Amino acid sequence: MGTTSLVIVDAANVVGSVPDGWWRDRHGAAERLRDRLVGYAEAGLPGFPGPVELVLVVEGAARGVAPVAGVRVDAAPGSGDDRIVELAAGRAPDRPCLVVTADRELRRRVEAHGARCVGPRAVRHPAGDAADADG
Repeated sequence: MGTTSLVIVDAANVVGSVPDGWWRDRHGAAERLRDRLVGYAEAGLPGFPGPVELVLVVEGAARGVAPVAGVRVDAAPGSGDDRIVELAAGRAPDRPCLVVTADRELRRRVEAHGARCVGPRAVRHPAGDAADADG
């Protein structure tokens, strides 16, 4: 692939996919997810070899999460789903895009713009940890 792939992660959906008490600290849960994503920026994801541009879309209480090297954080001004669709639709037509979410309606919306989707399990463990990486 000559163009760096775009990987967009639905923070609310991925964080909410594991009942680990995230609701007590949404901001902290989003930061932990952001930190787990760092390795994927270089390693990529199945079918999307690294390096990739990785964007974590946050909303609500997670809006103050700062970016780190390898992970851009995009604070949705309103609906996170709407922002994810904007990002997928606004990329160059020949640029591969992968959206990480289990939200069926969001999947339908981004697939209409040519994006592929995988579930939260694809990024549940730090990159390089082969366990549970099939999405």
